[in-house]
Amino acid sequence: MSRHSFQPSSNESQDNTSNFQKILEELQIMKINTDVQFSIMAEELKTLKDHKYKSKASSSKLYYSSSEDEKPEKNSLRATNQYQPAPYHHPKKDRKPKEIRVDLSHFHGTNDIFLDWKMKVEQLFECYNVSEERKIPLATLSFQGHALHWWTTLVRDRRLHNEPSIVYWNDLKIALRRRHIPSYYHRELMDKLHRLNQKNMSIEEYNQKMELYMMRVGIREEENVTIARFLSGLSLEIRDKVELLPYRDFHDLVQICIKVE
Repeated sequence: MSRHSFQPSSNESQDNTSNFQKILEELQIMKINTDVQFSIMAEELKTLKDHKYKSKASSSKLYYSSSEDEKPEKNSLRATNQYQPAPYHHPKKDRKPKEIRVDLSHFHGTNDIFLDWKMKVEQLFECYNVSEERKIPLATLSFQGHALHWWTTLVRDRRLHNEPSIVYWNDLKIALRRRHIPSYYHRELMDKLHRLNQKNMSIEEYNQKMELYMMRVGIREEENVTIARFLSGLSLEIRDKVELLPYRDFHDLVQICIKVE
């Protein structure tokens, strides 16, 4: 038996070639479609990405610089990827409340006005709620003349003797009282109060002087004792008229005396 080699006919080879070409064309079409789909998907992804950055920037209150806005084509892409965060605000520190300015009347170191000056200073301290550490600087700033010279010498002497500085208002009052109020002051005031008579004074002047003496001496007594003290110093003419008249309290008695006067 003879062996014959297989050789396809010319028609079959042409058919195979045409089929192969058809397959190649279909593959090329599929590739084109795939590329188109990929490009579409890429555009959609890009659009979604841009939208995501824009929404994130608006929610975070981010802003772009004006220089980037002036370049719409070149910086439109940069604007989505590069942004400036909102400026950081440092937390506010607790600030001490501003202290109110307090103007004190000048004190020249005279004995006769020391008590009045001290009372006025204490009234201002209480009114403006002045802190303890400000009382000494404020009070000493009002010193003039002899008072300023005395305070400067006192501070220098305490430093030389290694004594503690005066930092409290009560300590300064004690030092001022020692300088301006003599040791016999209280006894002298008590004597003036016991010998006080109306004489040529009006009822208002007499009452004010009696109250001033009592206040400076620091007397606290019952009202009936104060009434007896007031009546004992009245002129005989007025006292004879008001002793028989009814009155509720000391202030009522003073007003009756003013009317009778």
